[in-house]
Amino acid sequence: MRGWIGGMILGLAALAIGIVGFADAQSPRASSHDRAIQGAAGSPDLLALSHDSGDGRQQITLIDPRQRVMAVYHVDRASGALQLKSVRNVQWDLMIEDYNSASPAPRDIRALKEQQR
Repeated sequence: MRGWIGGMILGLAALAIGIVGFADAQSPRASSHDRAIQGAAGSPDLLALSHDSGDGRQQITLIDPRQRVMAVYHVDRASGALQLKSVRNVQWDLMIEDYNSASPAPRDIRALKEQQR
């Protein structure tokens, strides 16, 4: 699981760096899909992901890859109110080999592969 989450964070980082800046995607012509994943305003030190929840709110997730911390905010589109929903240091999460995964577990698959050698 650690590899999966680490890969996800690296993938998000690469995607965010390669996509047009946050301000352009917030333009009225941008579709909700265009706003689903965006890079933070040109900063490789902080990644921003935006998702239109469809209920009048926008969810923004900020990821600090250096400190391995993520924060989730909800923005009320009508009022502009910003609410912090969650903050988590994922450093220890990334050290878990597998969690909440279906069978077979990664260690079982590895054992099967080693038996085939």
